Amino acid sequence: MILPNIIKRPALSYLRSLSLFILAFLLPSSFLLAQPNDPDESLFMPMDVFNLEYASDMTISDDGLMVYFVRNRMDINTDKQVKNIWSIHTQTKELLPVTSGIHADFSPVLSPDQEKLAFISTRSGKPQIFIKWLKTGAIAMISHLNEVPSHLTWSPNNRFIAFNMFVPKPTNRPVVITGKPKGAVWADEAVVIDELIYRQDGSGYTRAGFEHIFKLAIHGGNAQQLTTGDYHHNGGVSWALDGKSMYFSAQRFDDLVLAPMRSEIYRLTLSSREITAITNRNGPDKHPKVSPDGEYLAYLGFDDKGMNYENWQLYVRPLKKEGKTAVLAKDLDRNIENIKWDAKSKGLYIQYDDQGSTSVAFQPLSGKRNLITNNIGNDYLGRPYSGGDFDAAHDGTLVFTQSDPQVPAEIGRIKQGKHDVLTQLNKDALSHKTLARLESFMVKSSFDDLPIQAWVLYPPNFDKRKKYPLILEIHGGPAAAYGPHFSAEDQLYAAAGYVVLYMNPRGSTSYGTEFVQKIYNNYPGQDYDDLMSGVDALIAKGFIDDKRLFVTGGSGGGVLTAWIIGHTKRFSAAVVAKPVINWFSFVLTADDYPFFAKYWFADKPWNDPEAYMKRSPIRYVGQMETPTMLLTGEEDYRTPISESEQLYQALKLKQVDTMMVRIPNASHSITARPSNLLTKVAYILWWFEQYGGIAASHNKHQ
Repeated sequence: MILPNIIKRPALSYLRSLSLFILAFLLPSSFLLAQPNDPDESLFMPMDVFNLEYASDMTISDDGLMVYFVRNRMDINTDKQVKNIWSIHTQTKELLPVTSGIHADFSPVLSPDQEKLAFISTRSGKPQIFIKWLKTGAIAMISHLNEVPSHLTWSPNNRFIAFNMFVPKPTNRPVVITGKPKGAVWADEAVVIDELIYRQDGSGYTRAGFEHIFKLAIHGGNAQQLTTGDYHHNGGVSWALDGKSMYFSAQRFDDLVLAPMRSEIYRLTLSSREITAITNRNGPDKHPKVSPDGEYLAYLGFDDKGMNYENWQLYVRPLKKEGKTAVLAKDLDRNIENIKWDAKSKGLYIQYDDQGSTSVAFQPLSGKRNLITNNIGNDYLGRPYSGGDFDAAHDGTLVFTQSDPQVPAEIGRIKQGKHDVLTQLNKDALSHKTLARLESFMVKSSFDDLPIQAWVLYPPNFDKRKKYPLILEIHGGPAAAYGPHFSAEDQLYAAAGYVVLYMNPRGSTSYGTEFVQKIYNNYPGQDYDDLMSGVDALIAKGFIDDKRLFVTGGSGGGVLTAWIIGHTKRFSAAVVAKPVINWFSFVLTADDYPFFAKYWFADKPWNDPEAYMKRSPIRYVGQMETPTMLLTGEEDYRTPISESEQLYQALKLKQVDTMMVRIPNASHSITARPSNLLTKVAYILWWFEQYGGIAASHNKHQ
């Protein structure tokens, strides 16, 4: 809307209130947080999101009988996730609470003697380390920390817990202003920044300091800081079998501008605090794991070749005998994300994504790899990203986050080749719902016939004889992958009456290194052709109304959505969420700018501005006519909201229908709070309705 000239510069708070007031009347009631007046109770509705639960962070007892896991649910009053720890008996299926309360209990870790469970909890007001004695039921807070602990790891003798924690560094102000009279009210002192990374998405402007390793006795007391120096020590530790030393990954270098990804594996001798480098690589090494017999050290790493992506590989080196470091699973052209030794030190369980699904296989130290399952699902409600969690007992029983396109993550189990699902956390919430059916298909890209995997969600009660509007929903990353997993957002789009298409275009993970690297210095590029080929293939099936095509995506998907509307006019409307619009400005404002400048482009932006602009959606604004909504969190430091503002203002100057939706107090993870997930979906559906989409008051299945 255009305000009259007599309204010059009202206060920002007034403008925001006015906008929200106007939108409250513009938005149909069904798109507010309330349900429609006449909801179809059999459909998945926005408020059903608050009824969903999912499992994560699991650990299984050595005998394979007990699984401890985090049970996640949504609290409608606090608009936050509540995390409690529960247990389930793998034979009786008895489900029991280990902790309770309206707070967050997470990161459960069983002690080696199986008698204690350590975890982190916010029940005292800030995250602290707790222990529950499983035989007696006693529970105690053993830490009194000023910062947040992470990566809890038991010592072999059950007496200590190692963990990571941020240690602030005193800030020296180069200038001190004097002369302030007593009682005078002056402006706040200037904030001085000289750190390489000075703000992080989800955390805001950071304090000076570094992550260090600590040790704490299980009966409480003061935590001992084990590492020092102006270096980051990340990712937890692995204790040596005798408990006299530990292994960890760290960036103990002085110049990370030139090598932001570099890290090494180190050994810390506890008696002397001596630190010895174990690896020496031009690239990252992480996740050290000492074998149960103490003979080997496994870890993940890769050689940094300056590309946009490399697969993490599995390395094993002897600790007590002479021998070379071996690379296991050389033939696996997939990114290994998680590893765990088997009880006999004969090999490792490895987790990786493959064609959108997440798998766990057993890789012996010598011999053939054995796939155990490819049915792991991510502990993420919003969109269908791959990923997940697993653990293994001494007898080989595997538990994992179970993947199901119609159910959020439950606890799955495989024992002696037999698969079952141990939990039914969502039975009461979803058993009476008719959810969208998911189907996978392959399409050849119109650019070069490259096979591209895609999935289509059919609306409930789908009738192939009818015509449906289509939403193309694009994943972020871009080095990420969608798969056959539950997605609350896509289910809500389908419940509204849309066919939903999502794909893994070139640049996605889980199809091999070459597939991801096809977008190196070429993003966006032919991934656009991949996506359009999927749309064309679905239209060819005969049930899509090609006059009602809509497109949306977030982060990397926002980039591609903006690119699409600059290269075609076939879509009736678009929602560009948390995008990059101008690569030049993005590299110089994003939180991880050393990484983006080094690995996503051949040179710095001031040396090759044309290369940056060639791939920037802002360059193609002159060709944009599609009605476009911009949607970004106001505290997004990964793709700062200034990126969205550039496209918004450009489209306004062009007089293209556009609107900007700013999500207050939200970072790049807009949907971290349940109500923001509903807000995102509501605004997207409302925007599409304005340009030929399905009206909320209409029949959901036309």
